Amino acid sequence: MKSDSTTQRGRNPRGQGGRLREDIVAAAIGLLDTLGDDQALSMRAVAREIGSAATSVYLHFADRDALVLAALEQYHGDLVRAIDDAEAAADDPVGKLRARTHVLGAWAARHPGLYKVLHESTLNQRTAMPFTQELTDRTIAAIQRCMDAGLVPDDDAASVTLDLRAAVHGAVSMRLNQPDKPWPPLTDQIERFLVRLVGVAPAG
Repeated sequence: MKSDSTTQRGRNPRGQGGRLREDIVAAAIGLLDTLGDDQALSMRAVAREIGSAATSVYLHFADRDALVLAALEQYHGDLVRAIDDAEAAADDPVGKLRARTHVLGAWAARHPGLYKVLHESTLNQRTAMPFTQELTDRTIAAIQRCMDAGLVPDDDAASVTLDLRAAVHGAVSMRLNQPDKPWPPLTDQIERFLVRLVGVAPAG
């Protein structure tokens, strides 16, 4: 969260260093979502957001890459939890798959800067991000449940997942990078992906 105060932050009481780290990561998340570029983030800017000295940031993160990774991992964890919550509210395997896919698209659209850093940044090209595999694995499992229930054609769930994720991420990325194009509603496009790429019955 961004702070409205620019006053110098006092030393954390003993045992509360973890709170400062949380504040640093939260500030980095906010700045990255605004900037949409990991290279534009500075440790000093993060320090200003939390009203602390840059040295305090370096006590917790050796460099910018380490901080950006921590921010992206938390952002991704929040996304996974939001998707899981939406999936849990649905009644059947196709409803659960539909819910999680629509949340993925909507979440990316609400956090365009973080999306770009997670998928299009120079850090993404230089550094492995193993935490992102969790979302892929859960989507594979969701599609496999649809296949096991006979609700979509039987196929290799991992390959279908790759096709679906490529389509959804491509749709989001094109909207972010070409915002002036007359794009159709993202929800409609995602529904077509689910029907054509996975084989679910059309909604309604």
